[in-house]
Amino acid sequence: MKEHLSWWFVAWGLVACFPVSGAPARADAPPLTIVDGLFESSDPQTLGLKQAPGTVTSSVYAAAPNVGQYNHGAVLIAFRGRFYAQWQSSAQDEDAPDTRVSYSSSESGRTWSPARPLALPRSGAQVSNGGWWTDGVTLVAFINVWPNDLPQRGGHAEFIASTDGEQWSPPQRLERADGGFVDGVIEQDLKALPSGRILTAVHLQPGLIVTPAFTDDPRGIAGWRYGTLPHLPHGDDMSRELEPSWYRKPDGRLVMVFRDQEGSFRCLASESRDQGLTWSLPMLTTMPDSRSKQSAGNLPNGAAFLVNNPSGSKERSPLVMTLSGAGERFTQAYLLRSGSELRPLKYPGRYKRVGFSYPKSIVVDGKVFVSYATNKEDIEVTEVPVSSLGVQD
Repeated sequence: MKEHLSWWFVAWGLVACFPVSGAPARADAPPLTIVDGLFESSDPQTLGLKQAPGTVTSSVYAAAPNVGQYNHGAVLIAFRGRFYAQWQSSAQDEDAPDTRVSYSSSESGRTWSPARPLALPRSGAQVSNGGWWTDGVTLVAFINVWPNDLPQRGGHAEFIASTDGEQWSPPQRLERADGGFVDGVIEQDLKALPSGRILTAVHLQPGLIVTPAFTDDPRGIAGWRYGTLPHLPHGDDMSRELEPSWYRKPDGRLVMVFRDQEGSFRCLASESRDQGLTWSLPMLTTMPDSRSKQSAGNLPNGAAFLVNNPSGSKERSPLVMTLSGAGERFTQAYLLRSGSELRPLKYPGRYKRVGFSYPKSIVVDGKVFVSYATNKEDIEVTEVPVSSLGVQD
């Protein structure tokens, strides 16, 4: 099995390792748009879309009575011939004191091992999952820790590591390049640039202020630095822009796509021309959203994709993959999961809701694998062959 990062270092070539410009990024128009009529709002179940041939959905974990009725935040990685999925889990409620981080593994991506603990509940803090990284030798799992005694809701990032996916090191704080620690919860969407730089975002204290973050450490556990991102006006304890993902344009520009806490039900986006050092002021795009996490990335041929719920409302269905050849104008979309597939909640719980929530994706062996929580109860994975995804500019 090829690691999901390998194509970054081939598809773009050595020239793509260099930034487009050393000047701060600016944007006179949104970094991305969609073609008119792409989504049929009159059909809320499918938005008028069809599945790509070969689309398959598999179950990772099903809600269990009194043990794991709440499950959310699923993230995948490929490591040493296996897939690994992590998510946060609790007996009933979102962000409860008993929240733990669970994980499962699979050789095929379709049949998964029983869930095991990756991080246990902590006294005086809540834990949640922060995603994965690997250099091919070591598998790193990030854990977000939310202390109860902070004056504003926020937290910090830790990591644990393993060489076999079974035995894990004790948790350690994530280190910055200046010797301090990352005082923010890390976003789950870590990906690499052709240069090897790892890019994601953290939500810095005090509160949750989203900030691009990157490191040139191939293990992803040290050397973290923050990019410069101007923010749109919003509250003092939380930025309007939250929970981003990102993709790369053919000329090397990076586009970070955000959830909009202002309730526009459209994605915000910002652009960087210098490998994540500086970013343009986020702009409201024409991409509809459900005010939820999303997952962006690139196919092996360089085409950009975005997985989200383009309902334009609070409804987290259907689940859709939208594509753009050059990352500018998204022209095609494929249905991953239809709203007609949703069933009522099996169990009650705080903040639970019907829908396909918080998708995250990886590209492995010619397929896009998308993980998500269904009704914040079941962890599922939908895979799509890349060969089935026709892309037009």
